[in-house]
Amino acid sequence: MNVAEAIRSKRAVRQYRDEALPDTVVRAILDAGRRAQSSMNDQPWHFVAIRDRAQLEALGASSPNVKHIARCALAVAIVTPPPQRQLSILFDAGQAAAYMQLAAWELGVVSCLATVHELDKARRVLGFPADKHLHIAIAFGYPRSGADATPRAGRRGGRRAFDEVVHWDRW
Repeated sequence: MNVAEAIRSKRAVRQYRDEALPDTVVRAILDAGRRAQSSMNDQPWHFVAIRDRAQLEALGASSPNVKHIARCALAVAIVTPPPQRQLSILFDAGQAAAYMQLAAWELGVVSCLATVHELDKARRVLGFPADKHLHIAIAFGYPRSGADATPRAGRRGGRRAFDEVVHWDRW
C-alpha cells in the first residue's frame, strides 16, 4: 500500500477480533513510532506496549472514552514529559501515533486513538513515573467481522471539502 492510499483509506475502528498480533507486527508498529520525527529530534516519548488482557481491561476502565482499549489486542500508551514544558511535545506524540497507525494499517491492523482524561487512574494501571504525562493511547487489533473500516455515505466523520479547509497565502 502506498502512503497516499494509506492516508486516504485509514479509518478509526473500535471493534477487534479476539486474536493476538504476532510479535513481528507489534515490533513493526512500535518501531514506526520510534522513528517518527520530533521537534529538534528530541524524541520525547516512551511507549508502554500493553498486550496483557487484565492490563488492557484495567486501562479501558480508567476513563469513559477509552473503553475500546479493553477489547483490543495491543494498546500503546505514549508517555511524555508534561506538555507544559514544551508545546511541541503533544505534536511530537501525535506524529509518533500517526506513524504507528499507518504502519499498522499497512499490515492489516486497525486502530483507534484514545485521549486519556484521567491521568492518575492510568498511572496506577501502567506504573509510569510521576514526572511523566499520558495524553494519548492507541488501540490496535485485527478488525472484527462486520467492523467496517471503509467510509459510508452520510456517515459522521466524512471530510470537509478541500477548498473549505485550505486557505492560500492568507485566510
